[in-house]
Amino acid sequence: MAYDERLADRIRAALPDGGEVSERKMMGGLIFMVGDHMACGARRDGSMLARVGPGGMDAALREPGVEPMVMRDRVMKGYVFVAADAVADEKSLQAWVDRCVEFARSMPPK
Repeated sequence: MAYDERLADRIRAALPDGGEVSERKMMGGLIFMVGDHMACGARRDGSMLARVGPGGMDAALREPGVEPMVMRDRVMKGYVFVAADAVADEKSLQAWVDRCVEFARSMPPK
């Protein structure tokens, strides 16, 4: 499974320190888990998978370079793809990572 290793390193640096973060290779990329919940991921094309939750979809889709995650002609509610250009600078990437971590932390423990 290929993914953009540079983006993965940048996401790692943006994630909170501590034992709540783990990584899993899945969905065609490297997914970062926060408290056993999927938060975000690095994709092979340098774009980012962002879990924003169903309530965060509309706001996320209004941002430049964002599109809904579609799998087998089905829109995955609560997940978006963020284009590489939209997370090219550290401030933008940090904002997206923070948004994803906030959603993951809002979910009940597994």
